Amino acid sequence: MKNFSQYNTRYRKFQKIEYYGSTLAERMRPKTLDDYIGQKHLVGEGAVLRRMMIPDASLLLFYGGLRAWKDYAAQIIANRLETPFYTLSAVTSGVKDVRDVIDKARSNRFFSQQSPILFIDEIHRFSKSQQDSLLGAVETGVVTLIGATTENPSFEVIRPLLSRCQLYVLKSLEKDDLLELLHHAITTDVILKEKQVELRETDAMLRYSGGDARKLLNILSW
Repeated sequence: MKNFSQYNTRYRKFQKIEYYGSTLAERMRPKTLDDYIGQKHLVGEGAVLRRMMIPDASLLLFYGGLRAWKDYAAQIIANRLETPFYTLSAVTSGVKDVRDVIDKARSNRFFSQQSPILFIDEIHRFSKSQQDSLLGAVETGVVTLIGATTENPSFEVIRPLLSRCQLYVLKSLEKDDLLELLHHAITTDVILKEKQVELRETDAMLRYSGGDARKLLNILSW
């Protein structure tokens, strides 16, 4: 009979190596809406993303300065709907990249009743022609488009897309949210919970973070 303990030990070592190779912010990345700290107006009990998940709109826009958490929210929505998830960055992607993803989404549409989700980070950086290339796929339901922007979409997103948009504003995390995140990190993170971490100068940490969870976790890990 095989001794599986040696494999379990190796697997745990592999997990630890994998965790040590990632940043604290990545390890604390929310996997479900229940893991999400802050943004109670969007993900709290009875809030819009819990009730509808995908509203009756072809385009969702997350507007605010908390860039990382927009990506996380889009991924959580895709996981909950069990639908294919594609992501592009408007900084590095062109029209060809957009069309390639739309073609893949169109082919996957046959295997899923729910439209695949296309997440575009910094969508405000897309030119008019790049945004135009999205319009047909959005109108026909080939993809559900989720965009993230730090700029006012009224000025940066073309009107045909904006008219199909459901806009959600992300707010800077409040003090109680940030303190909850700090305590959650030191008690649940696979690395920090093995250490005796004592939180001091929390006011300074919160001030330097500017209400951004990723910045706060980076400060904690220094």
